[in-house]
Amino acid sequence: MGGQHPARGPGDIPDHAALRAMSGMEFMQGVLDGSLPAAAIAAVMDFRLTAVAPGTATFRGTPAFAHTNPMGGVHGGWYGTILDSALGCAVMTLVPRGRWYTTLEYKVNLTRALAVGVEVECTATVSHLGRTTATAEGRIRGLADGRLYATGSTTCLVMGG
Repeated sequence: MGGQHPARGPGDIPDHAALRAMSGMEFMQGVLDGSLPAAAIAAVMDFRLTAVAPGTATFRGTPAFAHTNPMGGVHGGWYGTILDSALGCAVMTLVPRGRWYTTLEYKVNLTRALAVGVEVECTATVSHLGRTTATAEGRIRGLADGRLYATGSTTCLVMGG
């Protein structure tokens, strides 16, 4: 997965007015089709957006040695980063034009150790979207083995408008 995300610089980010003119789904579809840049952290963490639908976002990723802790296990931050991305992007798919979100808090539960090189899929679904807050839940599963590696949840603030 490394190398699939081109380097980004300040000139790669569309102006905020143009982004606010889009619905959250339009924005997420732009990231998915490559017409808008993905978050730079996705390249560092070796994961990518693979699907969006109203209230849902899916990422795939493969942790590498660079994502391990000193004991050699995949660092909990890797699980948290892919979950935070999927959870927030699921919320973004439902955000109307002129509004945006930010993560207020998120929680991660690791259910089993993830080995370096195991490709996973992380899917998140919105549970609630209100005027000022949203919640979502997500799961990380192994692509080859279907095993559950982690779950997570988030509360997001919906802003603007």
